[in-house]
Amino acid sequence: MIGSVFSTYYAWSGQKDPLDHCVINVALYSRRSSHWAMTERGKHAVDVAAHELVVGPSQLRWDGNALVIEIDETTCPIPTSLKGTIRLHPEALTREVFALDASSQHQWWPIAPQARIEVEMTHPDVRWSGQGYFDTNRGNSPLEKSFRSWNWSYARIKDRAVLFYDTLMSTGASRSISIVSDKSGRITPLDPPPVSPLPRTRWLIPQETRADAGYSPRLLRRLEDTPFYARSMLSTRLLGEDTIGIHERLSLDRLANPLVRIMIPFRNPRAWR
Repeated sequence: MIGSVFSTYYAWSGQKDPLDHCVINVALYSRRSSHWAMTERGKHAVDVAAHELVVGPSQLRWDGNALVIEIDETTCPIPTSLKGTIRLHPEALTREVFALDASSQHQWWPIAPQARIEVEMTHPDVRWSGQGYFDTNRGNSPLEKSFRSWNWSYARIKDRAVLFYDTLMSTGASRSISIVSDKSGRITPLDPPPVSPLPRTRWLIPQETRADAGYSPRLLRRLEDTPFYARSMLSTRLLGEDTIGIHERLSLDRLANPLVRIMIPFRNPRAWR
């Protein structure tokens, strides 16, 4: 992130210099454990070029065919090494950018809804290959000023990717994006299926997702559960097919709470050197 939207220090600074508040967030999950790193770094440790982003000891670069991510981070809150390389090979690149709000202050670009990834970690020593996904968000104002909350979800069904992005704006208005992407990168709109409730998080954040009519998605695993953000793995049904999906819920009302702002640096610290 260039200008980390979750950074307490960025919020306290008045969000004047995004390059002075950059992070590379790494989350690695196994059946029995998880590893998390999200260390914020100042502009002295950041280098931005056309095909490369360096943030401290980690970097992302486009080599012409793949996005190569070199990870060299320290986990938090218990410090251990998190190091390795991820290569993301897009099956196709899309061109369509979606406005998340009425004034297009915030935009979402699903750059590669379908991709192949190769993961080679040295700390911990794990490696695998499989399906991947790559997108980006950008905005011209603080998220908490524009939105109250949003739900985002992604799933693969055969040779297609299905994505939902439902936002609730600070004005009380809502916006829903429902799309399907094929292997050629072509994006087509999808009639939004019904909203289905999900269990509240440990912090009592309400959640919901979209699934075929008459089907109730099941929570398989809560990957992240924080006072303002949750990431989950779901068993769901879309376009008549059973599949596994990833769901994210973000509460901007919670993020803006001063008490939550104080808590965030305990898991998302800042490197001052």
